[in-house]
Amino acid sequence: MKDSLRRALEAYEPQVIEVDPGKMAAAVLVLIYDHAGEQHIVFQKRTDRVQDHKGQISFPGGGRDPGDPDLVFTALRETHEEIGVLPGHVEILGRLDDMVTVSNFRVTPFVGWLQQYPYDWRFSDDEVAYLLEVPIPHLLQPATLIPDRRLVNGREYVFPSYQWQEDLIWGATARMLTNFLDVWNSAAP
Repeated sequence: MKDSLRRALEAYEPQVIEVDPGKMAAAVLVLIYDHAGEQHIVFQKRTDRVQDHKGQISFPGGGRDPGDPDLVFTALRETHEEIGVLPGHVEILGRLDDMVTVSNFRVTPFVGWLQQYPYDWRFSDDEVAYLLEVPIPHLLQPATLIPDRRLVNGREYVFPSYQWQEDLIWGATARMLTNFLDVWNSAAP
């Protein structure tokens, strides 16, 4: 599946958004691994001590530091800082659409394949409460996708969200996940 996904990402033309003044560039990693023939995605539950997105489910990642040579480096650096995955243990397969968050980040999601599993996760106690290792087939089940109704400036919007056990994957992470699952479906044999 890894090679099919790489080809689908190579054929995909991600939407690129230029960084506006006032928006910070950031990158996340949609980290996939294979366990017993079933692919999983790694998410993290953020602590209540982080500055942005307290208590939310997210992909590992964060803001670009001035010394980061590019956004792939940012995604891998942040993934290492947050959940302990060494950059050399990840094979980058491609990227998805840029996304602007309500917290003024322009996020570029990269898709990476963890080259070994099980993995000795070592996450930052300040940033990560726990990890979610979600099977992709679960995310593709129609019952998993639930409407997330939010009031924004007095108007109701319905956004996609995904249920995994007691956690809800919503917001920008759910939008990035939807983008990923669309590409994943195009790669399916």
